[in-house]
Amino acid sequence: MTRRKKWILALSALVAVLVIGIAGGSYYLYHFAFEPTPKVLTHSSKKSHANLVRNQKWLKNVAKQTWRETSATDNLKLVADFVPAAKATKRTVIVAHGYMGNKEQMASYIRLWHRQGYNVLAPDDRGNGQSEGHYYGFGWPDRLDYLKWTQQVIRRVGSDSRIGLFGVSMGGATVMMMSGEHLPSQVKAIIEDCGYTSVGDELTYELKALYHLPKFPLIYTANWVAQSKAHFNFLKASSVTQLKHNRLPIFFIHGGRDTFVPTKMVYQNYRATTVKDKQLWVVPGAGHAEAFTKQPQVYTQKVDTFMAKYLK
Repeated sequence: MTRRKKWILALSALVAVLVIGIAGGSYYLYHFAFEPTPKVLTHSSKKSHANLVRNQKWLKNVAKQTWRETSATDNLKLVADFVPAAKATKRTVIVAHGYMGNKEQMASYIRLWHRQGYNVLAPDDRGNGQSEGHYYGFGWPDRLDYLKWTQQVIRRVGSDSRIGLFGVSMGGATVMMMSGEHLPSQVKAIIEDCGYTSVGDELTYELKALYHLPKFPLIYTANWVAQSKAHFNFLKASSVTQLKHNRLPIFFIHGGRDTFVPTKMVYQNYRATTVKDKQLWVVPGAGHAEAFTKQPQVYTQKVDTFMAKYLK
């Protein structure tokens, strides 16, 4: 065998190894990030966990209805809890849960809004809780599902409904991504808590933090897998892009020590929306989704004042 042929064979073997490695890494990244598999990425404080357990018990026993919807794509059956206000009202807050979450994980926030006199609709996103699906949408296909939920609120509560959108973590990204859509006129305001700038940005950040790997090529090749298996292009899933089209009042909240969705992202999201009615609150010392736990009274006062202003 000539030296030239040996070089060609060696180079071919190297290329084959690289291709196999990238393909394997792409499928692993999709499996880890998008498929509902057991994993622990963040740790809640003991105080936060105790509050959640107490409020989940309340949610289990409070009067509520089960609502159902069909997803905007993929024909999935979705489920939500509707907790009517103690006193009849046309004001409804729709709450969007976080990554690997469900409506029960939002019990503390559901109770917060219920105490303020609102109806509360809390869906399980596709791939979560009681809803169908074998992947997490990271807020992107979910934004269209939540649009359908707003339409169901209008049908069932009334055309004179006044609706607020509220989300935490992935739910925060979900409501920001909704902001760029053509929303019903009954949707009046948005509050997002610790949502990311884009799915690509968040996955790139986690890829580096967990595995010390760069964005190229895995983020791009994993996107091909996501398009094949989950039927959406996550590189288009951008809160920043959607916020540029937002016309609703919006309140941004973030923890000052968030290392899961880095705090710098909230400033990018805040700058992206050009509406005059926007607010920003970065909570000192708060980690990811800890703002409510760190300052419950101030948090409640701020979000209620903001929402009440637009859902009169």
